Amino acid sequence: MFNKIVRIALTLAGSSAGWAMAMLLTKLSKMQNIINVPEINGPITALVIYSIGAVVGGIIFFIITPWLMKKGLCGANWIESEIQKIPTADVIIGSIGLILGLVIAHLISQLLLGMSIPLVGTVLSVVVYIFLGYLGVSIATKKRDDLENLAAMLKKASSKEKTNVKKREGATPKILDTSVIIDGRIADITQTGFIEGALVIPEFVLEELRHIADSSDSLKRTRGRRGLDILNKIQKELNIEIQITDKDFEDVGEVDIKLLKLAQFMGGKVVTNDYNLNKVAELQGVPVLNINELANALKPVVLPGEEMVVQVIKEGKESGQGVAYLDDGTMIVVEGGRKHIGETMKVLVTSVLQTAAGRMIFAKPKIVADRSA
Repeated sequence: MFNKIVRIALTLAGSSAGWAMAMLLTKLSKMQNIINVPEINGPITALVIYSIGAVVGGIIFFIITPWLMKKGLCGANWIESEIQKIPTADVIIGSIGLILGLVIAHLISQLLLGMSIPLVGTVLSVVVYIFLGYLGVSIATKKRDDLENLAAMLKKASSKEKTNVKKREGATPKILDTSVIIDGRIADITQTGFIEGALVIPEFVLEELRHIADSSDSLKRTRGRRGLDILNKIQKELNIEIQITDKDFEDVGEVDIKLLKLAQFMGGKVVTNDYNLNKVAELQGVPVLNINELANALKPVVLPGEEMVVQVIKEGKESGQGVAYLDDGTMIVVEGGRKHIGETMKVLVTSVLQTAAGRMIFAKPKIVADRSA
């Protein structure tokens, strides 16, 4: 079926070529005055001559089509085998060079075709196409290594830029609340490099800090000024991005709720040491970084049965209990320690209670423990 289609196509092409050849010969004969008989020069005679040329061309091409197909197939196989010997990279680069050469040749040929001398512009245009096409392929293949190095450099630069963008976009913003700013430990944590991404400080938090710093209560005033000093330290001394956002939620009155809404809006995390805010955030599905939880996680691990030396300093809530503290502020509840208030004594750890608000250690005097043993 395919051979028949090709044969018909070539036959039609031969007919077209015969028609064109007959037209050309007729015009040449008129120019050379070969045919001067008026009857032969009529339109009907010309049409007959053209038709004869078309029929002859079609017959010739119909006859030689098998030979043309055979030679064409052999030529295609030879070209394919030669191309297979060439590396794929050379084929791609050579094709690009050929396209560029032909584009340049097209631009130049437009000038050449405008020449007034017959046929010269066309001949020169063909020569330019062949020359620049070959030149494009030759230069592209010879400069293959340089092109590959250039492509590798561009790819590396693009990959680096994407990585930087991904890092910038991947870092979750950390939104600071008032309590964690006043606490001050956020500056030390930031200085260690464990905090990634920008620290976001809402303007409504700054406003709350300003009100606290201007309070008539000396304790509140000190806390507010401490918070402002911490912010200045983070902004001036630490190498971390600080963002002041004016995003506000005027329909919400409480600062804590505004913080949670802002975290949802920015896709960030709230940094706090407020136990109640931590619980509300958990209910609303807002990620929270609790400074107290971090501090508790960094405290030394205490296991039941361990012995430690503490000083009982006050009474506990339950009858007979005494309370002591470790250097990091961890509270120790000593059973029967009420009568040892003011004394330094050895105790044995009985249990450890870990909460978001902190860690509590329960112990009993070592003397009592030894007697019960």
